[in-house]
Amino acid sequence: MIIFRYLSRELLTTTFAVSAVLLVIIMSGRFIRYMAQAAQGIIDPSVLFLIMGYRLPGFLELILPLGLFLGVLLAYGRVYLDSEMTVLAATGMSRHRLMRYTLGPAALIAVLVGFLSLYLAPKGVSAVDNVLRSQQALTEFDTLEAGRFQGMRNGSRITYTEALSEDRTELSGVFMSDVVRSSAGKDKNLSLLVADTGRQEVLSDGSRYLVLENGYRYDGTPGMADYRRTQFDTYGVLLPKPEIAAEVTEREALPTRELWGAKDHRLNAELQWRLSLPVLAFVVALLAVPLARVNPRQGRFAKLLPAIFLYMTYLGTLIAMRGALDKAQLPAWAGLWCVHIAYFVLGLVMLNFTPARLWLKRRAVAKGAQA
Repeated sequence: MIIFRYLSRELLTTTFAVSAVLLVIIMSGRFIRYMAQAAQGIIDPSVLFLIMGYRLPGFLELILPLGLFLGVLLAYGRVYLDSEMTVLAATGMSRHRLMRYTLGPAALIAVLVGFLSLYLAPKGVSAVDNVLRSQQALTEFDTLEAGRFQGMRNGSRITYTEALSEDRTELSGVFMSDVVRSSAGKDKNLSLLVADTGRQEVLSDGSRYLVLENGYRYDGTPGMADYRRTQFDTYGVLLPKPEIAAEVTEREALPTRELWGAKDHRLNAELQWRLSLPVLAFVVALLAVPLARVNPRQGRFAKLLPAIFLYMTYLGTLIAMRGALDKAQLPAWAGLWCVHIAYFVLGLVMLNFTPARLWLKRRAVAKGAQA
């Protein structure tokens, strides 16, 4: 029991440390993407952390199995490197017993991943979808910030205001530029609007306009000296809604209970994917235990690169099979389970494989004992 607690503590500590590092890396990349959308006025900056919080379970359900895999490699690799495993082996510690000890922490990670994939992640995806839908109802006026150039329509429209009232109803010092392509798609016409003040006006059909007052409009083609200037007292500009690309599909937001017994092949693929992630944690633990065995002269990271390649092959095969299921190119009964079975068998082979040199040494020792 003491050895079990010691190995479990080493394994779980390393697993959560690796998972935390991977989580920071992945969330940083996604946060930068959301920040770019906020800078363009596509989403409100105030919802950035809310979206990241809702996306956290979806990140963890994929990070934790990888963290467990790397945790086994690093934790047990250190034990082998410090010759602790040699001492344990002298007291009767075999690879099969080590595997049994590993199943305890692996079961804990698998239960956590199952809770994330079957319950929390779908709820998080649904919440993110609701937030993004609410952002789609915003207009350029709603996301405008004073003193900042804001791009809309893939950068074809730039809006700027010097000051904005607290209730976001009045603007002052307004500048707008629109790039309009000709029907041939080659020439670009530039339209500039400069006004002293502006306000938002909502029509009966729900469309919104930015009404500018006391300003000028400049129209022309960049590089040509044919600009026209028009002075106006009142000018209305239609406010487009932010164009937010959908990040999730509708079935990813469905609760797991609604996927059971579904006849649609896409819903079946989603259900199998959610069930596969906890199984993935068990199988990668089985694969990692024999891979963690290193020679002290080889170093702690000798098998790390081929092990990561094996994991990526495993996960990539699962993703490919999920895509095939999603397109009804595979029968539902085979699904993702054939991949898990194949790598489970591979793990058993690796766990029970004895190198020829070690086998000959054991045989010689056995003969000497008989003599």
